[in-house]
Amino acid sequence: MTVNTTVLDALIVGGGFGGVYQLKRLREEGYNVKLVDIASDYAGVWFWNRYPGARVDSAIPHYEFSDPELWRDWNWTQRFPGGAELREYFSYVAEKWDLRKDTLFNTYISKAVWNEEANRWEIESKDEKKFVARYLLLNTGFAAKRHTPAWKGIDKFNGLWIHPSYWPEKEPDLKGKKIAVIGTGSTGVQLAQELSQVASEFVLFQRTPNMALPMRQIEYSRDDKSVSEERYNEVFNGRHASFGGFDFNFYPRDTFSDDPETRRAVYEELWSHGDFKFWLANYQDMIFREDSNAEAYKFWKSKVRSRVKDPRCQEILAPEKQPYSFGCKRISLENGFYEIFNQSNVSLVDVNATPVVEVTERGIKTTEKEWEFDVVVSATGFDAITGGLKNINIQGVSGVKLADKWEYGAKTYLGMAVAGFPNMFFTYGPQAPTALCNGPTCAESQGEFIVKVMKYMSTHGRHKIDACEDAEAEWGANVQNIANASLLPNTKSWYMGDNIPGKPRECLIYLGGVPTYTKTLKDCTENGFQGFQLK
Repeated sequence: MTVNTTVLDALIVGGGFGGVYQLKRLREEGYNVKLVDIASDYAGVWFWNRYPGARVDSAIPHYEFSDPELWRDWNWTQRFPGGAELREYFSYVAEKWDLRKDTLFNTYISKAVWNEEANRWEIESKDEKKFVARYLLLNTGFAAKRHTPAWKGIDKFNGLWIHPSYWPEKEPDLKGKKIAVIGTGSTGVQLAQELSQVASEFVLFQRTPNMALPMRQIEYSRDDKSVSEERYNEVFNGRHASFGGFDFNFYPRDTFSDDPETRRAVYEELWSHGDFKFWLANYQDMIFREDSNAEAYKFWKSKVRSRVKDPRCQEILAPEKQPYSFGCKRISLENGFYEIFNQSNVSLVDVNATPVVEVTERGIKTTEKEWEFDVVVSATGFDAITGGLKNINIQGVSGVKLADKWEYGAKTYLGMAVAGFPNMFFTYGPQAPTALCNGPTCAESQGEFIVKVMKYMSTHGRHKIDACEDAEAEWGANVQNIANASLLPNTKSWYMGDNIPGKPRECLIYLGGVPTYTKTLKDCTENGFQGFQLK
């Protein structure tokens, strides 16, 4: 061991909700821990999300820590805060919890190797920092590895080409420019809403319609408490009992158990509330039955078409024939997205009808024409959920690499551990609720499980905990079986790994809901960490 090696009980990788929570809790339990992050400050994905319009689509007070020490003295200015306010929040948390003394920023973990003799992880950063830790705790998030399709000619483009999560620190002057956004996921929708207001010409390239829902933003005063103490307690007491980690659940009736008039009234109420209610508080059979799903789509389609004047744009944005199962691709929340297509400076390109051929010096060439741009924003997503973890050279027992073990599909136990990779846990990863769970809810639930693991190991004199292969196989089968009972596998989405060429097609999300998942973690804990081998 070299003089410059830092010896720890645990190394936490990632400074978003998951990592920050673990640093706070493990220090409270007396462990020697450090947090590292490639960024220069906390906030996780929100450190990088600086593009125009970037904002969270989980309403406060869902999207914050449950610690009263934090929420009693913090006032939000919006129901759905923007990236800048979320970075402010993380700075506030860091000060309240005194995190900075145990954090190393600008530190990219490139390699982690399990030492079987020592029962330790030997970890290296790109800038040659070295750590030895009993536990390796990975909080890389589900959107850590950017993806840009391999279009011919990208390097030829003379203008500014940007991936949204690499938005320039010095804000580019976009006023009066010809701007393209490629992609209609959550990021593409947010960018389109903002950039269409400043561009002389704005073009959105769409492959798949986004079945976006109205956000219903609300402005608050920083001087007033936007959420009452009673409401905070109600939310935090209830969010582990909600499917998505919020405080609302699916409507406990089937779609066609109501007559058309009653059903429309239910839809209208969900629609008027905004947030994810039309998705995650809809009829309980909506994501399981095709006819029920089609009924929800029919309502959504009528709402969207009424906001778009041009019949061609109506058909591209909200097709008469349902293009995929509603709610089985990531739902986005929008604020005036559909109205931008009524503006004279906005064009919509359906890349199914006119595919991109290549990128040229002047812009983008489709099978129809060459479009000229000053700026192209490639909102083409991420190698979601597994990409960030596979990006690190992680070597477990006998030198087996995590990337190799997952070559043909993710294998986990409880969506937090991998057989053959002892004393390693991750949050917000594959086969956990992850993208169908409110982030802070998952961070606290999974973080508490990790704390309990480490305390149990300490008090029982154990040094190594490894998931059993049979438990791993059973959990994986459970994840896929639940997914196959839904409509989700019928839809191409990053939930299924479809957005990355060559990526195995599998459900990457545990669809059993937060209450069932939380109970599973609790049962595992109370049964001496059944499904793990402890030595």
